Amino acid sequence: MSSSDALAPAPPPGRRHPVGSIVAVVVGGLLLLTSIGVLGAGAALTWAHATQRDDDGYFTSDQHHFETLRSAITTEELDLGFDEPRGTDIGDLATIRVQVAGEREQPVFVGIGPSDRVDDYLAGVGRAQIDDISTDPFRVAYRYTGRGEAAEPPGDQGFWVASAEGAGAQTIRWPLESGTWTLVVMNADGAGGVAVDATVGVKASWVGPVGIGLLVGGAVLVIAGAALLVVGVVGLGRHGGPTPAVADEEVGASPVRLAGHLDPELGRWLWLVKWVLVIPHLVVLAFLWLAFSVLTVVAGVAILFTGRYPRGIFDFNVGVLRWSWRVAFYAYGANGTDRYPPFTLAPVEDYPATLDLAYPDELHRGLVLVKWWLLAIPHYIVVGILLGASRTAWASTGESVSVSVIGLLPWLVVVAMVVLLFTARYPRTLFDLVVGLNRWVFRVVAYAALLTDRYPPFRLDQGPDEPPPDP
Repeated sequence: MSSSDALAPAPPPGRRHPVGSIVAVVVGGLLLLTSIGVLGAGAALTWAHATQRDDDGYFTSDQHHFETLRSAITTEELDLGFDEPRGTDIGDLATIRVQVAGEREQPVFVGIGPSDRVDDYLAGVGRAQIDDISTDPFRVAYRYTGRGEAAEPPGDQGFWVASAEGAGAQTIRWPLESGTWTLVVMNADGAGGVAVDATVGVKASWVGPVGIGLLVGGAVLVIAGAALLVVGVVGLGRHGGPTPAVADEEVGASPVRLAGHLDPELGRWLWLVKWVLVIPHLVVLAFLWLAFSVLTVVAGVAILFTGRYPRGIFDFNVGVLRWSWRVAFYAYGANGTDRYPPFTLAPVEDYPATLDLAYPDELHRGLVLVKWWLLAIPHYIVVGILLGASRTAWASTGESVSVSVIGLLPWLVVVAMVVLLFTARYPRTLFDLVVGLNRWVFRVVAYAALLTDRYPPFRLDQGPDEPPPDP
């Protein structure tokens, strides 16, 4: 087999690649995925605008305590367009409100000023700059500089764009303005030992309109994405043609017929780059499986009311399984061939990996409610062992910890590829086992996807072909 034969797609004779349908599925899937984010953002903004503002229209933080033995508490520099001329009107975007209250009615000062002027005023003055804030639980990390006290009270300075001082709660409101700014909290007399309770609020009148706009835009994306997805699915189904009829007695205990025939000569090195070669397939399959999931729900509703799986959806979903098996057989699901898988849902009889599924004339209406989750649980456990699993847990520190376990099937394929690398031979018994494990997985997927009522057998049918039927 030449390298060009190994890398080139091999469409069935007389059948063209359904490029337009694939593009429609991919673009439709992208629009639907984008719509999820757009709708989520729109819903969050609309909900926040309706429920999270106070009576003055501000989104306000909880009150927190800030304290230092130094003479000032400052924020990091807030850069709002350093290269833009100071005075640029960006105040329509948001207004900042800061409220502080000193302990024991101690007169305090709060102000916002240009960062360079603040730095000049506080040169050599002991300051605690807020370096990091954690919210759960609340704690503040400061970066300390200087040790002296201010020579003049902060209220006597003329560079503040917003400031307030006195005993009790003090409030400043500042429409955003282009420039680089620093927020400062001090005692009114500039002495050391600052302790205040503070809240910060933001008023943004655009939140509500933008939220509604995103909801409308998300709805448009859903309609457009669904339309393209339907057009692509219908087109792929038309290119794929009907699923061949498979009699039950031809497939033994399962209506799923999966076969995989090992190429007599496999390249020692090609498997090292197959992960790159299958990227186009993986992109398309991601959206095909998105359509598969949506259409499975539609088919489940149809089965519940009619007892029949819509034939067009059935042919498409079986085509997705068929496509997935070809890619898995070529790549790291089996590495059984170097012949590049074709971009089609249709059967390709001369390709070494095939999958067929008998169309059921009638399905049990009630089983559709339980078989995909309750009845399939034992098989899900087995499939998890075969393919591997990952789990994310939350540690006591609040950080997420992800644990992944590689399943039996990937390990067996890795062993086979290493043996192939050094001996130029794929162990036949290992290949039969790998195909048998894949057969188990695809039987479970077909059952969980409501494509059949025949419960998958707890039996490992090894070998390239389905076993003959029982007498």
